[in-house]
Amino acid sequence: MVALASIGDGLSRCLTTPPVEATAAFQQNAAMLHLRDISKSYDGQPALSPTDLHIASGSTTVLIGPSGCGKSTLLRLIVGLVRPDSGTVTFRGEPMSAQNILLARQRMGYVIQEGGLFPHMRVRDNVILMARYLRRDTGWIEARLEELTDLVHLSMHLMDRYPSELSGGQRQRVSLMRALMLDPELLLLDEPLGALDPMIRYQLQQELRAIFAGLGKTVVMVTHDIAEAAFFADKLVLLRSGRIVQQGSIAELARSPADSFVTEFINAQRGPFEALGEVLA
Repeated sequence: MVALASIGDGLSRCLTTPPVEATAAFQQNAAMLHLRDISKSYDGQPALSPTDLHIASGSTTVLIGPSGCGKSTLLRLIVGLVRPDSGTVTFRGEPMSAQNILLARQRMGYVIQEGGLFPHMRVRDNVILMARYLRRDTGWIEARLEELTDLVHLSMHLMDRYPSELSGGQRQRVSLMRALMLDPELLLLDEPLGALDPMIRYQLQQELRAIFAGLGKTVVMVTHDIAEAAFFADKLVLLRSGRIVQQGSIAELARSPADSFVTEFINAQRGPFEALGEVLA
């Protein structure tokens, strides 16, 4: 209850604190990603309508919205797991294509829903898979592995276990280690905490935000939880039915909603926290 209340308090503060001006350094950041007129359909049904999105270097952008709104499709288009029907994804000023996507992916870390660890491989082998594939030096691999275990607060002795022998929170930490192994510029996370119980989720939220701040990576995260989005995001991107409805801070979305859906989406998740706050008061 304390964890839920704390996140709810954080959301309330975001909604009641006056917005501050971005620093000059942040405003001048070059784009890490620029999506222009990107669209994707499956079997004739649009999953993502033509969409433009600018993501600044060093920022944390959170994609939110109800199930089926296009959040995960947008993430897969960025990492190149699916090809767009129209438009371009520009990464560090270079349009992504079939010719450069493999090299671009080496500069991206991707955490899929529920971690996506290979069950037949030990934890160590899951983490260092791409480093081995790229024939990185053994000494570099071992040093990087030790550095990452310290970063995510895991013991080295867990590296010899299989994923099934870890807790849900430990598996998510391992998934983050694998995504960070090659020291990527861009970190993509698709509902990284969605399958965890509330207490573990709260603990990992605190740790992830500290990691993002410490590493200075550009982060794009998907969640359906607006309190979690507000906790992490420099910018929220709210989607509905394959379209971006509104972008901005949680305070901007709450104070100046683009339409009634924005207000309904915020209030639907804000209500339970306010009710909990009344009970705990």
